Formats: sequence, structure tokens, C-alpha cells
Amino acid sequence: MKTRNLGRSGLTVSAVGLGCMGMSVFYGSGNDDAASIKTIHRALDLGITFFDTAELYGNGHNEELLGKAVKDRRDEAIVATKFGLRLIDGGGVTAANGKPEYVKAACDESLKRLGVDVIDLYYAHRVDPNVPVEEMVGAMAELVQAGKVRYLGLSEAGAGSIRKAHAVHPIAAVQTEYSLWSRDVEADVIPTCQELGIGFVPYSPLSRGFLTGAFEKADDVNAAGDTRSFMPRFTPEHFDANKALVDKLGEIAAEKGCTVAQLAIAWVMAQGDTIVPIPGTRKISRLEENAGAADVTLSSDDLSAIEAASPADAVSGTRYPEAAMSTVNL
Repeated sequence: MKTRNLGRSGLTVSAVGLGCMGMSVFYGSGNDDAASIKTIHRALDLGITFFDTAELYGNGHNEELLGKAVKDRRDEAIVATKFGLRLIDGGGVTAANGKPEYVKAACDESLKRLGVDVIDLYYAHRVDPNVPVEEMVGAMAELVQAGKVRYLGLSEAGAGSIRKAHAVHPIAAVQTEYSLWSRDVEADVIPTCQELGIGFVPYSPLSRGFLTGAFEKADDVNAAGDTRSFMPRFTPEHFDANKALVDKLGEIAAEKGCTVAQLAIAWVMAQGDTIVPIPGTRKISRLEENAGAADVTLSSDDLSAIEAASPADAVSGTRYPEAAMSTVNL
């Protein structure tokens, strides 16, 4: 597996990481911890070093799972987790919490669940509109000084918040949804990261699996507990238009001798050499497929063909429902 540097932070990770969220929550029922641990072990065997979790994912379950998986191979894993959001009993997610006292308490809890002495990369899951970014990052910086955290990050932060945060303490990485179908960050977030020497970590580079070509009809995502059935792009209103885009990308992938998922991940990686996507999966077969994207080279002609097949404004529907969209890019 190739490696990439997260900006000028000094943190080097595998060129493709692994998002662990779906092993615990959101994407259907039937999660299997033993199978997920095998997938994480296979990732390590492939040279994948960058693993992403959060306190939100099963309210700590995902952190515990990842901790168990890397316990005996800690020196091979870069562990990233996030604070600030929690699941609410009965469904839903809390508002972002960036209060300094919460930042510190949440870190201690994450350290316990992960079973590690230090968190390699600690993100604010969302910017709390009720707490100045400088105060939140100041508390995060104290965690670095205390030796509990190595590097700091932000998730779904806007360019203004990134600049304010970076002025308080160097930000190693900004994590935001980014794919062929989610490109709003190209306007100012990615340029800001590049200017400041901050790595960019796209989550959902496969648009929650839609860009794998695995879905043939909207009903395919209606499994109990699968939140994608509520995501606008997967609803009947938008599904067919988006499926047509996937089919076009599939034709290009076939010509390249790769899968449409590998094409989509390779496209993300081609947008900058400090961009490190973290596609998520529970399955070893999908993990191996995603890892293979690091070996897919796209020429300028390939990139032009991809752009023509799936222009920035072609996708139908927003990436989150309206209420959730109000919490991003703050």
C-alpha cells in the first residue's frame, strides 16, 4: 500500500484508509463484531494503517471494536476518532458539543474504549455554533500538551472555522464528505487546506455505496436500520437519475479494467496528493477492492471522461436530509 502525508503535519498514513462506522451503526442490522475484526486485520495485512471511528458510532461500540482489533498490532495503526455527537435513545443525534469541558471528558472516555494511551488524530465531529472555534480547539490543544492526543482535526468545518482553528493549534486534517457526487468543498475548503498545509480526508468517497454500482433500485436500501433509505439520493424521487450516472461511470471503469468503486476512489485521490479517502466497509472483499484503487492511475483524458459522465452538478438530491445539511460546512 502506498502512503501519503496529511498536509505538512508530519503524519503519514496509508493512501487509502478504512472508515469503520458501518461496522456498528447506520447501514442496516446484523453487524458482526468477529467478522469486522477480521476485516480490520485484513486491512492491516494489506498495509492500510489509517482507521476512522467516533464516539457517535454506536455510542462507543465502534471505538471498542477498533480497539480490540488493533490491540496486538497498535504500532501498525493510525487511530483517528471524533468527539461531539452522540446517538439519542429512540433515534436521532445530539447537537454538536464543543464545550471545553466536554472535549476533555470525551477524550478520556475514547481512550478507555479504544484501550490506547494516545489517540493519533482527534477530530471535532462538527463545529458547535454555540462555542467559539478558538475555545474548542484550545481545549483540544491541551490534550496534545497532556500527551493524550498526537494530532488535531476538524470534520465538516467551513473555511473560516478552519482558519480560526489553525491559528490556535496546527490542524493536521479536515474530514468532510467528498466524492464525484459531493463536491461543494472544492470551492473553498480544499483550497484552504492546501494553502495551510492541512491534509484532507474524504469520507463517503463512494457516496454511501451508491458509487459501487451495488444498487439496482431504490428498494435495495430499504433494510431495517439502514439510514440510507432516508438519504435523498437513495429515495425513489432521485434514484433512477443517479443510477444512470453510475452506469455511465461503469462503462469508463470497464475500459480501464477496474470497478466503478475503484474508479470513484481513484478520482478522489487524483484531486490532490494530500487527500486520503476512507471508504467504509464490513466486508473483506469490498476492502480489497477499495484498496486496489490506490493502484489505478487516471490520465487527463480519463479525468475528462469521468467529468463528462458525472459533472459536479449532475447528481440528484442532497447528501443529507435538510436538517442534517444545516450542520455541515460551519
